[in-house]
Amino acid sequence: MPSLPELRAPLTDGAVAIRPAAERDIPEVLIAYQDDPSLHLRMGQVRPPSGAELGRRAERAEADRVAGRRLTLTVVEPGDDTCCGQIHVRGVDWDNSRAELGIWVAPQRRGRGLGTRALALVGAWLLRDGGLERVGVLTESDNDQMVRASLAAGFSYEGVLRGYTRARGGRVDNAVLSMVAPDLRG
Repeated sequence: MPSLPELRAPLTDGAVAIRPAAERDIPEVLIAYQDDPSLHLRMGQVRPPSGAELGRRAERAEADRVAGRRLTLTVVEPGDDTCCGQIHVRGVDWDNSRAELGIWVAPQRRGRGLGTRALALVGAWLLRDGGLERVGVLTESDNDQMVRASLAAGFSYEGVLRGYTRARGGRVDNAVLSMVAPDLRG
């Protein structure tokens, strides 16, 4: 199985930068989950992660990247290394050369376009350098902010998968958006 690429230098467009996630991000991640009580639900989690869980994820991160399973990247503003969000590369399917992105931005940093810019940078990077041919975003169909951010980042809206995931004690519709390699050419 191929590895996910190593991000040796931050991805940046001048307004946002993306670097590998690190243990030093854990306090900011915990604060974001505390400041947005519904964040864990939007990220498909039963409850917010604990500091210990985040620490264990950080310890496994390099092995997961090398094994091609998942990758967490941190969103920062240029000149400031403080975590203001993260992008999760997950659902990697090497047989079909595709992966899914999940993203969150800290509540106090929302509305600045950081999520849109981060999605565009990471999506293009994975298609150019990651050996993938499709990068998708799957979100609850009523998550208008995520749908708008994904569209603005260059993802195409494909439709709704009815009752696709389980959440909050029932089945939830999910919007599907994607970016494919030909999208980078034009």
